[in-house]
Amino acid sequence: MGKLEDLRSEIDALDDRILAMLEQRAGIVMHVAEAKRDAGCLTFHDPERERHVIDRLMAKGAGRFPRDAIRSVFREIMSGCLSIEQPVSISFLGPEATFSHMAARHLFGLAARYREATTIEGVFDTVRRGDAQYGVVPFENSSEGSVTFTLDALIEGGLFIRQEAVLPVSLCLLSRAAGLTKIERVYSHPQPLGQCRMWLAKNLPGCQIVQTTSTSAAAREALEDDRAAAVASKLAADLYGLNVLRDGIQDREENATRFVVIAREDAPRTGDDKTSLVFSLPNAAERGALKRVLEVFDRCEINLTRIESRPKGQKAWEYIFLADLEGHRIDRGIASAVAELGKMCDMVKVLGSYPKSSPGC
Repeated sequence: MGKLEDLRSEIDALDDRILAMLEQRAGIVMHVAEAKRDAGCLTFHDPERERHVIDRLMAKGAGRFPRDAIRSVFREIMSGCLSIEQPVSISFLGPEATFSHMAARHLFGLAARYREATTIEGVFDTVRRGDAQYGVVPFENSSEGSVTFTLDALIEGGLFIRQEAVLPVSLCLLSRAAGLTKIERVYSHPQPLGQCRMWLAKNLPGCQIVQTTSTSAAAREALEDDRAAAVASKLAADLYGLNVLRDGIQDREENATRFVVIAREDAPRTGDDKTSLVFSLPNAAERGALKRVLEVFDRCEINLTRIESRPKGQKAWEYIFLADLEGHRIDRGIASAVAELGKMCDMVKVLGSYPKSSPGC
């Protein structure tokens, strides 16, 4: 036991040193805040600086210490330090324990001030009014594609994509019931329901499927109904005291959702960026109409990483196109392409330029 106690004493001493260094870091942060005020900075939060710091530390590594944990540790250190300078306020599609809430905490840490919104449009309204500096909303799922409400709100205008994060999504079946045979109704948001459609059809074929405004709202329904289950996260199970009947019920094992941070301005150029834009064609059904648009991107030497169409919503069989491009909107190629598209299209709108996400970001 003597050796064990000695080792524990060493750990205690190291923990004390870490605390002292956190205090030292917080003191320097206060000086940074003063320097920013003297320089007339209107905002203290610098997402690009935070990203650079975390990327540098992860690349450097810490020996046996898990690399992924480096991100989590320093995410919280920077979140805590930012709360000393100027607490950042974040709106998210709530309530607590939704995947958007989990994404927001992943991006901004526990020390940020969080504001729940009941709808995606509510997140946008909160940021537009200035009641939150940023908003976090789902943008695209690897199984179900684009999130319509987010795209519609971005097209409406006023806000831009500032950052993206692609996070794995593991869906669970939660209930007060002891087993699947007791379940008669399954609640969840339309996106998670779509992501486990085949599993539900196979394992709960006779159950009623009920759409809710969020996965957390589904968990509340399951809490009040002993014949019901919810498709939600493990965090929701912990928060609402539900049983996890099945874990990982998504139809595709590698299920991920791309979340975006929305703000009044998009991100400055970093040299490793992505730009999202939408456009519509006056005669989309005309032969070669889309081909001519794609030729513009080719002439400007732009790489498209994604393109999809969706109904325009005004007249039947009219469509808009969403595209992700490699590069920043101020890059010569993208700027030239947008200008040329403006002459060919009914509508062209840049939704934002932002740094490409790295794995797990």
